[in-house]
Formats: sequence, structure tokens, C-alpha cells
Amino acid sequence: VQLQAYGGGLVQAGGSLRLSCAVSGFKISEHYVIAWFRQAPGKGREFVGSISRDGDRKDYTESVKGRFTISRDNPRNKVYLQMNSLKVEDTAVYYCASSRVPGTSDESQYDVWGRGTLVTVSS
Repeated sequence: VQLQAYGGGLVQAGGSLRLSCAVSGFKISEHYVIAWFRQAPGKGREFVGSISRDGDRKDYTESVKGRFTISRDNPRNKVYLQMNSLKVEDTAVYYCASSRVPGTSDESQYDVWGRGTLVTVSS
């Protein structure tokens, strides 16, 4: 069972990036909520957003609403995080994780984590 986040990089403020989360070892279509978390330098890990199994429910932390969009491609077993209008404060390592608990932002409810990908937003 593995999740792998990728697609990070260096971008200027106001720019866009799309992160991908590739899942192997289980089908995300089978009772799995997938979420993105991030951890900025010197700070704790923070919930960014999540998407339900069939994509009909998406939750976002307030600071990214209207700028970030989560989507999923069940046949390809992938989840995406489209990040627009990036801000310097979005700089962080971004992780994807899966949970069997719908609609939760509590990281303790996420039992499978991938290695993160670094997003750096310059001013």
C-alpha cells in the first residue's frame, strides 16, 4: 500500500501548480477518502482539503478555498490538487493520505501516508 505525491516545485506568487497523488496497493474507489495535508517550515502539519470516494464531497481549509481544487481519477487511481493564485504562505511540503472516515480533517484518522512533495512559492 503506497501513496506517492509528486509535482511540487518552485513557482512565483500568483502562479499555479498541480500536484498528483498516485496510489498503489488499493483502489481509491473502494471506501477511501483522500486528503492533502501540508507542513510549512517550522510548523505542524495542516489539513488542506479532502475528497470523498465518489468525488461528490470536497472539504477545504479556509485559507485555500477558491484557490485550490481537489479532483480524483478513480480508474487511474490518482488524486490531484490544483493550486492557483499561490501565495508565499503556501510554501510547504505537501502530503496525500487516505482514510476510511468520510469528511474528516483529523490527521489521526488518516492511516496511509505518502512521501511529500515540496512546493516553494517565491515573492
